Amino acid sequence: MNPLAGIKILDLTRVLAGPFATRMLNDLGADVVKVEPPEGDVTRHFGTRLGHQTGYFAQFNAGKRAICVDFTQPKGPELIRNLAKLADVVIENFRPGVLAKFGLDWPQLSAEHPELIMVSISGFGQTGPESRRPAYAGIIHAESGWLSRQAKVASAHPTDSQLSVADTTSGLHSLVAMFAALRERDQTGIGQHIDIAMIEALLTVDDYFFWALEGVENHPRGGGEIWNAPGGPIMIMGDFKWVWKCATEILELRDPSPKGCSLEEKIEGRRKAWEEYLLSFKTRPPLLSALNRANLAWGDVKTAREAIASPTLTHRESLVEIDDRRGGTRRVVQSPYRFSQSESEVRGPAPLKGEHNYEVLTDWVGMSEEDIRNLTEAGVLIEESTGD
Repeated sequence: MNPLAGIKILDLTRVLAGPFATRMLNDLGADVVKVEPPEGDVTRHFGTRLGHQTGYFAQFNAGKRAICVDFTQPKGPELIRNLAKLADVVIENFRPGVLAKFGLDWPQLSAEHPELIMVSISGFGQTGPESRRPAYAGIIHAESGWLSRQAKVASAHPTDSQLSVADTTSGLHSLVAMFAALRERDQTGIGQHIDIAMIEALLTVDDYFFWALEGVENHPRGGGEIWNAPGGPIMIMGDFKWVWKCATEILELRDPSPKGCSLEEKIEGRRKAWEEYLLSFKTRPPLLSALNRANLAWGDVKTAREAIASPTLTHRESLVEIDDRRGGTRRVVQSPYRFSQSESEVRGPAPLKGEHNYEVLTDWVGMSEEDIRNLTEAGVLIEESTGD
């Protein structure tokens, strides 16, 4: 059984932070209905297109049902309000103030449905001096201080991280808060609004931000270091002082530092000796054996294509095939939840735009076929059964 079976999620999100959260909810068994505007989620144009869909959209929307509604039509907002009255949770990541223009913000939705839980994800929060600013992950990476510590900033043409940390972190925090609100609603019968600011979500997982709180600007570099080695580069975790201690005490490397040398010369000599030691192995297996003997954690520096063939991902069936909506299949990443009794899994392909208009409106609202046809003819509902 899926742990969230029976929970209804109205998904008013697009791009990444919100769709990532609702994709996880769908894998956990919730009935997620994604609402798209006439032009569709912009990520329908991101990534490699297979069949009628791109990889980005397929990854973060697999298994959801989708309706396509024109909010600018007089009956568009009314249709969304009727769906919200029947939802357990509404999740949205519009810029603060946008939904209020359509009568779809928290005060108006909760007045009609007091048990509703609404999650709003934005860059700088729902209120405050910067709340109306557009905020993508890269903006939050820059303004939180996180990006300034990344190596790319020091290059001639600095760029953002390829990993949208602010988006996915905000999505995960949204799930935590939503589950807490559902638990409280079970006890009180009352829903609530959850305001997730991406900049706060990122700071809570930045395990080096505390240095700034303590007034330290040039703090020690964390993580591991990549070294050249037989068979390709290798990541070895730990500060080099610790690595060298293990190397001398367990692997019996000799300190090459001449008597009376400076600290800089000592460090340089030791680093050179360690690099020469790594390269002294003709093949990878004996090197790994030595690192294991020294209790040093290591990792192969793989490309994404190489990671796909990881024995762990294969064993855990982390990559699954879904319908590409044109008679073939494509792979997406499975959600990481492994329960002893419950189930969590990709529950179907990503939807076509407006694919489930009829199904959702009859299922959730009990709308007649004639009413749905009239809304379609009026341009409130958009159907595109063959994809973009």
